[in-house]
Amino acid sequence: MSHYHAVVWLDHNEAHVMHISPDDVEKSVVSPATPHRNLHRKRGSVSGSRQPEDQHYYHEIVEAMKGAAEVLIVGPGQAKLELIKHIHSHDHEATKQVVGVETVDHPSDAQLVAYARKYFVAKDRMLSQ
Repeated sequence: MSHYHAVVWLDHNEAHVMHISPDDVEKSVVSPATPHRNLHRKRGSVSGSRQPEDQHYYHEIVEAMKGAAEVLIVGPGQAKLELIKHIHSHDHEATKQVVGVETVDHPSDAQLVAYARKYFVAKDRMLSQ
C-alpha cells in the first residue's frame, strides 16, 4: 500500500514507524540488534570517546520509512538527531522524505498518529498560502 505520510517515533531502544493514509495506519516496530547501552563513557575514561551509534538500527528505520513521500521524525532524546545524521551520511535519498523533526515524549500509538496528522495538515496549510 502506498502512503503519502509517515511518522517515526524513536529512542535508542526502539522505533515506531507509522505509515498514515486518510483511512488506514500501518505500523512497524524496529529494534536494535543489540540491547541499548550507555553511549557515553564515564568521565575520566582512558579514551574519553563515545561508543559508536548502531548504524544498522538507523538503516533499518530508513528501510521501514520507504513508501512515504513525507516523513516526520519525533522522539524524546538524541536518537532522532542521530537518525538525521545517518540519513545525511548514508541514505541520501531519504533526505527528500524528511519534512520535520520534533521533540515528543512517549505518546501512545493513537496519540502519535493524531499528532502526525495535525502536523501534516498544518504544514500543508502553510505551503498552500
